[in-house]
Amino acid sequence: MITDFAKKILSTEAKKVATRTAYGDTITALGETNKNIVALDCDLSKSTMTATFAKKFPDRFFNFGIAEADMMSAAAGLATTGKIPFASTFAVFATKRAADQISSSIAYPHLNVKICATHAGISVGEDGATHQAIEDVAIMRAIPGIVVLSPCDATETKKVIETVVEYNGPCYVRLTRTNIPVLFNDSYNFKIGKGIKIMEGTKATLISTGFMTHIAFEAAKKLEEQGIEVDFINMASIKPIDEELIIESAKKTKVVITVEDHNVIGGLGSAVCELLSEKLPTKVIRLGVQDKFGASGETYELINAYGFGEESIINTVKSVI
Repeated sequence: MITDFAKKILSTEAKKVATRTAYGDTITALGETNKNIVALDCDLSKSTMTATFAKKFPDRFFNFGIAEADMMSAAAGLATTGKIPFASTFAVFATKRAADQISSSIAYPHLNVKICATHAGISVGEDGATHQAIEDVAIMRAIPGIVVLSPCDATETKKVIETVVEYNGPCYVRLTRTNIPVLFNDSYNFKIGKGIKIMEGTKATLISTGFMTHIAFEAAKKLEEQGIEVDFINMASIKPIDEELIIESAKKTKVVITVEDHNVIGGLGSAVCELLSEKLPTKVIRLGVQDKFGASGETYELINAYGFGEESIINTVKSVI
């Protein structure tokens, strides 16, 4: 059943917004009062939605062309002067092309840079494997000192961006291309290191992040209609992760299923396995991309074809209980 807390924060409006759109709108709104916010991009501002900020504050927007490593180094330099740089490009370019600069120039000196990367996961769709970041969370988790966040809707994105502006240190925020349902209303408050239990049950623990939360939520509701109640947790904060919430739920249900639009190696599922293997050995099943490259196709067709869509989630829960 839906928790009493979730009833207060779940949206009653039926609308869809891409998290990248919420990102662009939020940094622009914050830029009105926080003059230290600057935006950096690599010739993709209309896609990452930093174009909204650029139009409003052209003197605080910097386009580096197709030079992601240069952008990250410049973001580090800006951070040393007291600016709060938001560096944006597609997730596949931010994390793979510029990993060295992120590690050496941003994370090592622990500079206040916010890397907000869009078009993550195979949910990018028709752009195909070369543009579908399925390793980005793994790469960013492995770099010391970086907070890794994956908001599930427009509201959570707004709250995440408002939070990272106040946080002093490097952050990686994973954003989506596709319009997705807005799950939360504006009373929802995000905290780094905390997840949200949306549904309460005893049969299994279902943990999702980012793009997959609206799909997993529908699966959890259909399972409930069939008499199978699960603990359903939205985990936007992948690093640090909400250890207390996960352990508490796993102790009750004895089995955990993770769902993510990412390679099952190194992402949310790995983070949960690492935690539970040390503190509460528990059976964990990881739904996501099973260590293969993506393909070109429609978003939800790909999610289903790769075995972590709504039907796969339902069948997996049933198989383990």
